[in-house]
Order: sequence, then structure tokens, then C-alpha cells
Amino acid sequence: MRVRFLALVVAAAMLAGPAFAAGIDELQAFVSGTRSARATFAQTTTDKAGRVVQKSTGTFAFARPGRFRWTYDKPLDQLIVGDGERVYVYDRDLNQVIERKMTKALGSTPAALLAGDDALEKDFTLVDGGSADGLAWVNATPKSTDSGFTAVRMGFRDHLPRTMILTDAFGQTTRLTFADIERNPALDASLFKFTPPQGADVIADKP
Repeated sequence: MRVRFLALVVAAAMLAGPAFAAGIDELQAFVSGTRSARATFAQTTTDKAGRVVQKSTGTFAFARPGRFRWTYDKPLDQLIVGDGERVYVYDRDLNQVIERKMTKALGSTPAALLAGDDALEKDFTLVDGGSADGLAWVNATPKSTDSGFTAVRMGFRDHLPRTMILTDAFGQTTRLTFADIERNPALDASLFKFTPPQGADVIADKP
């Protein structure tokens, strides 16, 4: 009986091995096989008590390394553009632009996480998150306290991100669900360029 029990344990471990690495494998396949992408997204943010504090929708596009365009359509009117060196956050309602170095912005926005070649591996400790809801998950913990998030959970299917769950230092949780994902489209370089509108208030770090 003991031999049979040990055989079952070994068999279970062998079966569990590939599933354990599935999330990391999906992430690595996404980074290596997806040089550009575009999609739509729906975003929901909840507070520590689980109450919904904000819902929004929008579109995004990226081209590695480090170039992205993230547009909030409803109810926010905000644009985030990364040109590979600088990141611009433009709030149309406030007519305000926040400009940061790309190295400081990586890890602080979902767009930067998706567009970086090795942003997650370099800035986060990665652990396989198992499988749930038809997705292979990766849990990411930031190595630096300067990150905008305390934890990131990414769900993949077919080597593409389908869901991101981000937790910040205030206990808020932001869940992003991606749809209509197009892998490796030809994207115009102008998408990833940004010039602050005339009269906008620009808050920038040192170039």
C-alpha cells in the first residue's frame, strides 16, 4: 500500500509540474512572440472594502520596446503615451501633462508593464499563480518600493494577456479585462509620439 501511495504522489507531482510553470511560460511566450499589439480594455477599480469606485473603458496599442499608447474613453478623458524614453500622461479635462522618464514609469502603469521587453522580470519577482477561470496566472511582486503597485496578477491564454489585477499601497484593486486583441499588427510610429498641447500645464522630471 505504501509503494502504491508513493507512486500516486510521484504521478501527481509529474502531472502538476507543467501546470506550475504554465503561467511563466505564457508570459515568456508573450514577451518573445508579441512585438506589437492593440486591443480594447475594461477597467474596474475597487476600494479595500470591495466597493466599486471607478469604471472605465478604452483602447491600447504597444510596440516593443517601451512604446505604447493607452487611451481612456469613458468616463475619463486621459491619454498615456510612451515613446521609448519618456512617458506622458495627458488629462484633457485638466489640460495637464505629467512627463516622466521611461525608467521611472516602468512598473507604474499597466501599459508600461505590457510594452517592456523585460520590465516584469527585471522589476518584479515572478511566481507561477496556477490556473483559474481558463487562464494561466503569474503573480508579480515589485522589487522596489517606488513601484505604483504592491502586487500584480496577470492571466494569460494563447500567449496573450487577458486579465490584469493590480493592487496599490492604498488597498485599491484595479482589474483590467482585455478584448479584441490583435497580435503583431503594423502600427504607425506617430501613435507613440506626443507633443503637449499649447497652453497645457506640463509637470516634468529632469530629462
